Amino acid sequence: MSEEQELGFFIPESSRQGREALEEFAAEVSEQNAYDGDEHFRRLVNFYAREDRVDQLDGALSEFGQVMFGPLDDLVRQNNAQGNEPQLDRWSDYGARKEEIDHHPTYHEAGRYIYGSGVMAAYEDFPNSMGALSRFYVSGQNGEAGHNCPLACTAGVIRVLQTVADDELRDRYLDGFLNPEYGEHLEGAQFLTEVQGGSDVGANGTRATRADDGTWRIDGEKWFCSNVDGDIFLMTARIDELDEEGTAGLGLFLVPRTLEDGQVNGFYIRRLKEKLGTRSMASGECDFKGAVAWHIGELGEGFKHMMNHVINTSRLYNAVGCCSMGRRAFVTARAYARHREAFGHAIGNYPLVQETLADMRAETELMLSGTMHLVAMQDRIDAGETSDEEEQFFRMALNINKARTAKSAREVVVDGIEVLGGNGAIETFSVLPRLLRDAVVYENWEGTHNTLYMQVWRDMKRYGVHEGFFGYLESLIDEISDNPEVEQTGELAERLDGLQQDTMEVLERPMASASLAMRRLVDDLAYTFYAVVRAWERGSFGEQEGEYGDAVLEHFMDRRLRPGEPEVGDPLFLERIGLISEIAGLET
Repeated sequence: MSEEQELGFFIPESSRQGREALEEFAAEVSEQNAYDGDEHFRRLVNFYAREDRVDQLDGALSEFGQVMFGPLDDLVRQNNAQGNEPQLDRWSDYGARKEEIDHHPTYHEAGRYIYGSGVMAAYEDFPNSMGALSRFYVSGQNGEAGHNCPLACTAGVIRVLQTVADDELRDRYLDGFLNPEYGEHLEGAQFLTEVQGGSDVGANGTRATRADDGTWRIDGEKWFCSNVDGDIFLMTARIDELDEEGTAGLGLFLVPRTLEDGQVNGFYIRRLKEKLGTRSMASGECDFKGAVAWHIGELGEGFKHMMNHVINTSRLYNAVGCCSMGRRAFVTARAYARHREAFGHAIGNYPLVQETLADMRAETELMLSGTMHLVAMQDRIDAGETSDEEEQFFRMALNINKARTAKSAREVVVDGIEVLGGNGAIETFSVLPRLLRDAVVYENWEGTHNTLYMQVWRDMKRYGVHEGFFGYLESLIDEISDNPEVEQTGELAERLDGLQQDTMEVLERPMASASLAMRRLVDDLAYTFYAVVRAWERGSFGEQEGEYGDAVLEHFMDRRLRPGEPEVGDPLFLERIGLISEIAGLET
């Protein structure tokens, strides 16, 4: 029986063709390997990963990438469907307190794929941020997916255990966090924010009191508890015996969810947050009353350890996740543009669509280059292989990068939705609405834009980190100044000189005026950082990319670094956007 006979009415041939085109669009995305199909990311992995690890990492990413847009995508979609959100389950059937979170079964099925990739187990070979964050980039192409925020939280716990915890705590917990078996592994959670402080951590008032047995007791409340069903909570609390105001009086603590006898530790979940995005990851508000805790590191160093090992790790994860969402938005929009027809042509043949796709790809690839450069540098810092200049650069670039990648991810996802038109707003049609909601949350995690702008300003004023930032980027330009594959070195060197003058001018202003200038300055610093790193990479693998590598760098510089509009009527510009979008344009 034909479709129209079954339904009892006539279906035009054009409707069939339109539906078939949409099915072909969906098939193109679902059949892609999220790693093998991403040539730029593959080059970065092979370029930045340690030589003795690269083959194993390449194979693991290919295997993980194979399920990303198919089986795992289906699970994450179901888990984020309305009605499948996590639910608070505070009491057992017999009235015992348990403070648990009930998840839809697809949440756990997705977790088996994600943790099974080895994303946390990679840290067993410390330092190995490259191994962990490369896997995280692949995973992040399904958005937060209920597990990617917990991965960042868990990575922070792993880092403090590996770097500042005592042997007893490390032996007690580390292996559980590194275990790739989903049903056996431990997950970390971060409980830092309090209702009165937000980003002002120095205003935190939760108290920590030393107990006779050497452990501590936590009393107070936390306002935004990410991954509230984690096994171990990493949190700050004010240590009474330090008698210090602000951040100097804070300690960093590990708080187990349950005690050795299986009883719930002294915490109580008030409610779960109903968030705009990251909906399948449970965030909540918690009260603590006599919760057993262990202090991490030296007394008086809690805030420093939190920033160096927890917040900085989360900011790096946040940036990688934003790059992931940008990549998925481009992949989705490009596939749609290839198959959707309007006015007799696939919409990807139209220059306006091609330019949008080229903008999305250039933005995403350049910020990915900058971010993976920082990931590789984190490993070198952990290994004690970096200079003071490089560490100054890292401190400044990390915060600049977190702010810019978060804004860029949102912008790129919105561009993708525009390519899909009305279909782009439909939750069941593509991943893009969920990515947009997640991207807005990513913007506000681990430091709002304004918080990051002013941290960069304070670090420049107090520590002179801008000197290392510019010195390091100048050294990259010097390395490729005579390389014929890179034509932009002179222009980038001039831009660095001008940007240094702009930075010094901002630092000489009164604080109020300087703060208003920081938004624009941080964007300019980020764009220049990305372009310099991408040009430096071109000097190493330019021949592998052919003319594409130069085209994408030129397109980014036209959009973000050069004054005025590009010569869009130039046939070379039309050729360039066709090359970057990988879609042939209309004949002119």
